[in-house]
Amino acid sequence: SRRDADEYVSAGKVKVNGQTVTELGTKVKKTDTVVVDGQTLKLEPFVYILLNKSSGSITTTDDERDRMTVMDTIEDATGNRVYPVGRLDRKTMGLLLLTNDGDLAHRLMHPSYQVKKTYLVQPNRVLTEEEMLGLREGVELEDGFIKPDSVTRDPHKADSIIITVYEGRNHLIRRMVDHIGADVKNLKRIYYAGLHEKDLKVGRWRYLRTDEVNNLRKLVKLDTLEFNQS
Repeated sequence: SRRDADEYVSAGKVKVNGQTVTELGTKVKKTDTVVVDGQTLKLEPFVYILLNKSSGSITTTDDERDRMTVMDTIEDATGNRVYPVGRLDRKTMGLLLLTNDGDLAHRLMHPSYQVKKTYLVQPNRVLTEEEMLGLREGVELEDGFIKPDSVTRDPHKADSIIITVYEGRNHLIRRMVDHIGADVKNLKRIYYAGLHEKDLKVGRWRYLRTDEVNNLRKLVKLDTLEFNQS
């Protein structure tokens, strides 16, 4: 944590390129040699994983009730320590990005970067045209007004709709549908920040390609990377 790092610096236990660091918040480059309490630090390679989350799994790194988490799915298979970018509630399926790239994760979750998210929603009944219009025009929720980017009927399922938003508030889609007097039977995120669920079955995961990683980084105004993806 930042607090731990500050304590190490204050105690004179951090050296950069052989020089003891005394200033809190000192920035280092990837090419610098950093020694903390006699141990040389090594950068952990970035890992980017796209999971098509199944219903019933929890988006958290740990659960006090010992329920299945998305980390169980990924870490057991890859051995990589990654973290979910944002969260999907237990019943919600769909695309979830996991990574150890902290800068990217932070920016993808920050509202100022307007990251696009699209959901396939199956309400408990067919919505009327008036209700569809109400959603398109936006609804006032307890934590503020929300106007989706688009609300359309699913051309393949008469009882389902597709909602696209640029916000990431908790249970946002469910609360929007609840606001017009309906309930959500099934909810799935089918698009996230340029990534889609094509060829990725529910419950499966894959590593992102280099071009996908760099598209994400460019989206949130980070430098692109050069690396070999395993």
